[in-house]
Amino acid sequence: MFFTSPTPAAHFGIRRGLLLTLLLTRALAAEFDVRAHGATGDGQTLDTAAINRAIAAASAAGGGTVRFPAGTYLSFSIRLKSNLTLHLDAGATLLAATPSPALGGYDAPEPNEWGDQHQYQDFGHSHWHNSLIWGENLENVAINGPGRIDGSKGLVRNASYGGGRGGRGAGGSGPNGTVAPGAAPPASATVPPPAPAAPTPAATAPIQGNKAIALKNCRNVTLRDISLLLCGHFALLATGVDHLILDNVKVDTNRDGFDIDACRHVRIANCSVNAPGDDAIVLKSSFALGAARTCEDVTITNCSVTGFDAGTFLDGTYKRTMARAADRDGPTGRIKFGTESNGGFKNITIASRTFERSLGLALETVDGGVIENVTITNITMRDIVNAPIFLRLGNRARGPAGTPIGAIRRVLISNVTVANADPRYPSTFAGRPGHPIEDVRLSDIVITHRGGLTLEHVAQQPAELVNTFFLRGPGLTGPRDPFAPPENEKGYPEPSMFGLLPAHGLYVRHAKNLSVRDVAVSFAAADTRPAIVLDDVAGAHFERVKMSRTPAAPLFVLRHVSDFTTRSISGLPDTQRTTAENESL
Repeated sequence: MFFTSPTPAAHFGIRRGLLLTLLLTRALAAEFDVRAHGATGDGQTLDTAAINRAIAAASAAGGGTVRFPAGTYLSFSIRLKSNLTLHLDAGATLLAATPSPALGGYDAPEPNEWGDQHQYQDFGHSHWHNSLIWGENLENVAINGPGRIDGSKGLVRNASYGGGRGGRGAGGSGPNGTVAPGAAPPASATVPPPAPAAPTPAATAPIQGNKAIALKNCRNVTLRDISLLLCGHFALLATGVDHLILDNVKVDTNRDGFDIDACRHVRIANCSVNAPGDDAIVLKSSFALGAARTCEDVTITNCSVTGFDAGTFLDGTYKRTMARAADRDGPTGRIKFGTESNGGFKNITIASRTFERSLGLALETVDGGVIENVTITNITMRDIVNAPIFLRLGNRARGPAGTPIGAIRRVLISNVTVANADPRYPSTFAGRPGHPIEDVRLSDIVITHRGGLTLEHVAQQPAELVNTFFLRGPGLTGPRDPFAPPENEKGYPEPSMFGLLPAHGLYVRHAKNLSVRDVAVSFAAADTRPAIVLDDVAGAHFERVKMSRTPAAPLFVLRHVSDFTTRSISGLPDTQRTTAENESL
């Protein structure tokens, strides 16, 4: 084999590439101390301008590290740049300032017709600039600790369009903390936005901030070794951010922790998120970017989510006085897909996670997106306040005209242990008529719940046991056939959206190709409901399943089921049914 020496032009190209790499490395290594640019770090003087001057200097130099030495830095909006690292030393706190006529406020929320006019997602998901730290169209950005970002004095937790079209909230605040309009959007996504209204005293007040960190259309972003406290609506809103790494981040907040919206190539590892008032780690695929973009290639490993009282996780007191979140369920603090789900979710792995004093795992698509190729394994849950596992395919259709019904398929869940779960809500998989959830496999799962319910409770739906926050509308509440819960297809997706359910272990409706192996469910107090109810299910295989039940309660209730088999189930001979319309086993 013969080798040819590089030409002079090739030599020049190599040297040029090496020089550019060296210059970029030196630029990123350059350090810009915020105190050298006028920051005081005394917690009383507003340091916004000084911090942004340090960032501008780093950007002008081609990039670098903006360093916060020990101290407390009071600030409004900080505007990130490309090729930049914010580094908070030990003892450094970036403190969100409280807006006032004297001090001013946060950057104004930028226009976004997909939220402002059409309300395809709420106010919080539609704006990024009204945040403590924000960046748009950037690359190579990092925020490192071990310092802290503290939103307790200046970031607000309520920001929505009065709940939007099917939003979770029952009212909220607009950009200045005032009640925002909740009118239905026009049918077409191409109608021009209305002319702005005349300014009001509230509209000219200092802008409120509602997020600690907000990023839009960015690449190569890392958050590492920092802690975030009481961050308003979101600790982190990342929308359209690709190649995102969150590592060893601790969040103790009053609403959402990490919102990963329409992002790709995301790695979340070694993080702890305490979020009693809302979701801890939530994947979304909203229409906020003006198109349906998939959230995909996401790995979440070695993390914990909890619902202790806000502010008591980072201080180590772990208080449990908050009994309910705003939606009347217990503390939230969970991992969820949705509800914003226009673009869908693909190729997601969740492994080695703990849930404590929180809602269970929820995979939801209700705005036309597809959930597919999901693997969830090695999960431990304790003190779960609704369904341990909840899969929902609905038809809220919050999106442009013609938004289709989505799909859920190829979901594998294994090696899950659940202790002290709420008995009202079994693990629930709920599709729609004609749109089944497909190819779900459960294996090696052990669940213990408190029990104590009966089919009479399900038939009567007693008010003291039913959370009606997501169960609104004619015929959705009150006595009913216990085996015919409402479809509630356009309702906000939560386990409580169906009321009390007739199974204590597993309820599946509108599904295809279900496999359940090595699963055990037991109760602490006798529960006379059937263990498993299948309704409109085509293809269901159960093997080595062990369910607690009272003597008169069936193990299975089959309604409109085809291709059903069981094997090696204690107390039940191996069974096969080609069809079963209304049978108890």
